[in-house]
Amino acid sequence: MKFTPGKLNAFLMFKLPSAFVSGVRVKHIEANTCVATVKHRWFNQNPFNSMYFAVQAMAAELTTGALVMMKIKESGKNISMLVANNKGTFTKKATGRITFTCSEGHLISEAIQKTIATGEGQTFWMKSIGTDEKGDQVSIIDFEWTIRVKGN
Repeated sequence: MKFTPGKLNAFLMFKLPSAFVSGVRVKHIEANTCVATVKHRWFNQNPFNSMYFAVQAMAAELTTGALVMMKIKESGKNISMLVANNKGTFTKKATGRITFTCSEGHLISEAIQKTIATGEGQTFWMKSIGTDEKGDQVSIIDFEWTIRVKGN
């Protein structure tokens, strides 16, 4: 599968329906960057009339995870991936359309090469930054990914 926003959004609909129903959508993906957006609305709000943190986390995870999936596909190897840890910082109420950007795809290739060479699991952290329509940062969410060649 070629990684395009349309194909990733179809993947969301069938494999991650809660993210799809919440309005999370991939807007752009290339070698080292993935961008997703989600609009604050009644369905994904918290009691304080802003976007629920878990919806922000879904969009942020998607930007990192799509890059990991793409790099694994490019490797041609059977490699498993899993979020081992995450942490988030929320700096402003998330209202309107929030854009999450991960530009850390360069971190994945070395980990993939190490797990292929050694057969041992590898971990690495990736960051996704959420900004509102004014360009103000609303959150930073980090994910620790673990990858391992399957069968080892």
